[in-house]
Amino acid sequence: MKELTEDTWGDFEAVMGANGGASGCWCMHWRLSIAEFMERKGDGNRRAMRELAKREPAPGVVVYQEDEPVAWCSIGPRAAFARLGRSPLLASIDDQPVCAITCIYVHRRHRGAGLLPAILDTVCEHAAGQGYPVAEGYPIEPREGRRAGADTAMTGIASAFLDAGFHEVARRKSDRPIMRRKLRTR
Repeated sequence: MKELTEDTWGDFEAVMGANGGASGCWCMHWRLSIAEFMERKGDGNRRAMRELAKREPAPGVVVYQEDEPVAWCSIGPRAAFARLGRSPLLASIDDQPVCAITCIYVHRRHRGAGLLPAILDTVCEHAAGQGYPVAEGYPIEPREGRRAGADTAMTGIASAFLDAGFHEVARRKSDRPIMRRKLRTR
């Protein structure tokens, strides 16, 4: 795993593909208002994320399997994700400082391979190293017998969060739990 920087930008692009993830998102969905997001959709979102990759803290991490980039995970303080604060479904449940995990985008060749729990473990180790006491995620929980679509699976799948040691702390909609994992800070 490596933080997204100018040096790892090419690996981020390799994971996201030509469309920038889901329909030109480039992982800006949670960072912008819906109007800003739609206005920048595609190359504008790509440029905005590239600017974030030049700053500290990094906007997320690229996850590797051996030397191949296989996934992207957007992480940071809740305050970095403006749409989380405006979402009635995902609004903060308390004032505890959390590392928000807003996107886990797995390259299409690696989807369905059961990588999400290991990716979450790696991301949690990184967040603990950054001093976060808690990781918080906003996965989808598809109905039994159904699969999540690419546009909703980007936040992760609830069962993978459970397998990675998260527990549910709130649920304001039947398929959208808020899940947390206590971290061991160094």
